[in-house]
Amino acid sequence: MMQQHQAYKTNAVNTATPQELTLMLYNGCLKFIKQAKKAMEESNIPAKNTNIQRAQDIISELIITLDHNAPIAKEILPLYEFINRRLIDANIKNDSAILMEAYDLVEDFRNTWKEVMKQAKTVQYTQGVQA
Repeated sequence: MMQQHQAYKTNAVNTATPQELTLMLYNGCLKFIKQAKKAMEESNIPAKNTNIQRAQDIISELIITLDHNAPIAKEILPLYEFINRRLIDANIKNDSAILMEAYDLVEDFRNTWKEVMKQAKTVQYTQGVQA
């Protein structure tokens, strides 16, 4: 069963559009932050550290893949860097409030991204109908 699940996840990533991959990154980041918070509450420092680092890896990936030529990138980049700093602060200070601040920001990005994807599909559909 585990192998089937892993194969499904691998296939989902391999067949995803760039927009869907970005959504997966946001969702993964949120999952790791939640797991870090749970580990923090359980005083499981190694798990907290690992999950925060995974969330940071995703933020780093979002920074690397950001289209720096797009005008909005100048607004998004500082926010990604801020989230990354908050993750570092939360890890060092073992502070779940700071961790949840980062979570809320990533969640806002994810929700906005989902809305953009939905609007893009609507535009594609209406353009397809008109064609």
